[in-house]
Amino acid sequence: MATAKAITLAWSGASGAQYGLRLLQCLLAAQCSVSLLISRAAEVVIETETPYRLPNEAEGLEARREYLREALNTEDGELVLYGRDDWFSPVASGSSAPRSMVVCPASGGTLSSLASGASNNLIERAGDVALKERRQLILVPREAPYSQVHLENMLKLTQMGAVIIPASPGFYHQPKSIEDLVDFIVARVLDQLGVDQRLMPRWGEEDR
Repeated sequence: MATAKAITLAWSGASGAQYGLRLLQCLLAAQCSVSLLISRAAEVVIETETPYRLPNEAEGLEARREYLREALNTEDGELVLYGRDDWFSPVASGSSAPRSMVVCPASGGTLSSLASGASNNLIERAGDVALKERRQLILVPREAPYSQVHLENMLKLTQMGAVIIPASPGFYHQPKSIEDLVDFIVARVLDQLGVDQRLMPRWGEEDR
């Protein structure tokens, strides 16, 4: 039996919570093992942009995990949540962290922290681990317009080996809903991760 693909997924405080939620749903449906990290700002964005209300920290990580599974209607894959300051979690160490990490959505503050090597919380530390170990790090920023600082940080991170996928969906697939636009970006992330996806045909596939 093939080993499940292990991925660290982080949600930071940029707008675009739908991208992160949909990506999690697709990763679990693909039988991936997901280590999920959620910033405080991401929780605010989720409550602002979606109908979801995560259990508070006092209710525990297991309550959050079960809530997300039910909300996203998936019992597939493996989902483990870690607290913001859980420095003993596998994602905090190069010896045990998954070989792929995605920050979706990625805030400007997260880009800045990763570009400067800050490790003030578990998301930043996990990203720092991915960069120092030369592992796959995918960042999905959602901002408009980009400032010079944003652009400089994205260039710096690209030079470090990260892949930047801006949350800028295309329209050549003639989207008919917001969900189609979300799936466009999620499909590109899944392609980068090497996770099979049927959300969106690649260019020219429909013609063939």
